[in-house]
Amino acid sequence: MVAKQIGLTGNIGSGKTTVGRLFETIGVPVYYADDHAKRLLNTPEVASKVKTIFGNDCIAADGLPDRKALAKKVFADVRLLQKLNEIIHPLVGMDFERWTENYAALPYVIMEAAILFETERAKQLYKNILVTAPEQLRIRRVCERDGVAAEDVRKRMQHQLPEAEKVQIADFVINNNGEEPLIPQVERIHQSISASILESI
Repeated sequence: MVAKQIGLTGNIGSGKTTVGRLFETIGVPVYYADDHAKRLLNTPEVASKVKTIFGNDCIAADGLPDRKALAKKVFADVRLLQKLNEIIHPLVGMDFERWTENYAALPYVIMEAAILFETERAKQLYKNILVTAPEQLRIRRVCERDGVAAEDVRKRMQHQLPEAEKVQIADFVINNNGEEPLIPQVERIHQSISASILESI
């Protein structure tokens, strides 16, 4: 038996990583796609592609991609962002499949990723969980976390589907507005997914 793959997503600043940590506390392994993408970005194969497509100004002195320079460039041009995603997303997908094999004895694992509904990945997963939060709260969280201006956050938001659209297609929704406790929401979803998997066996 192979562990079912569950998606965990949310627009920037929603707190999906925090929710991921809560799932980990109840024994569910979580694959943080952004962290693995950063690791894969630093491989020689990817560095070479980045240099060819995005130029030397996106390569740091150590020969590896300069993530800040790269982010500035791709978030200003949707075509360049798509090119970067075309390099990274397939590698992350394959890496996630290999990672999942380590947990074959468990009912399910989670892939935490900012972009799931924007790609075909969401359709390949057993269930998808969406973390939501009011836009102004999300902007404030990112400004405080990353030390960036609100306008920079809004630019990044433009590359994600509106939250309202994602709510319509998610299997589960977690409200992270700072008022409704997260732990009971996580526990309810965990019980629902576990029961669904048992029924499918």
